[in-house]
Amino acid sequence: MGTIQLPEETQKKLDEIVGENILLTTVDKISNWARYSAIWPFTFGLACCAIEMMTVGSPRYDLDRFGAGVFRASPRQADLMIVAGTVTLKMGERLARLYHQMPEPRYVISMGSCATHGGPYWQHGYHVLKGVDRVVPVDVYVPGCPPRPEALIEGILLLQKKIRKDSITRASLKRWFPAKSQTGQVSA
Repeated sequence: MGTIQLPEETQKKLDEIVGENILLTTVDKISNWARYSAIWPFTFGLACCAIEMMTVGSPRYDLDRFGAGVFRASPRQADLMIVAGTVTLKMGERLARLYHQMPEPRYVISMGSCATHGGPYWQHGYHVLKGVDRVVPVDVYVPGCPPRPEALIEGILLLQKKIRKDSITRASLKRWFPAKSQTGQVSA
């Protein structure tokens, strides 16, 4: 079958109508737009960084304009965990449990030097976790002791950039149709 050749005037009108009334996009772009426009953070504040995290929720910084202003108290209602403060070994187990209760896709921001690498306590404290990335995967690290509220906002904006580039359809395809290795075993 060949293509139909329309008169130039008709083609221009058709292009105008299609351009104004039809939205062409992919499932990834729509789902990513929805996810980065409405991030629901779960607060996991453990020390002084938590005070700075609470400040970000105040009207002065207005986190709602970035789509992340509704802090959730339940991990089942959140898609972003902000770990702020010193994490002990016992708290690390609970942190991992809460992380796995979050629906997928889920993200983690490590806020402050204590959450990132143990802070000033890692050298002399046998009980301090040497970084939250040892128990949960971290997407964005926010440096500082404690980091300023602007730094946390910058971390949230970096996470939004990362979400824009994600492919939720590829991730779900891998989950439903895992690839077989050459040995015949299924790998995720």
